[in-house]
Amino acid sequence: MTPRYGAPAPDFSLPSSQGGEVTLASFRGQADIVLAFYCYDWGGI
Repeated sequence: MTPRYGAPAPDFSLPSSQGGEVTLASFRGQADIVLAFYCYDWGGI
């Protein structure tokens, strides 16, 4: 599934640097969020 420009991002959760998990949905309506995905190369991927 490819999100369309301006469409809400699908919810996901990641480990928090302070312990536990944080979800994208927990920020909905509270703050503007910018998601940036980039490719990197740390080896033979």
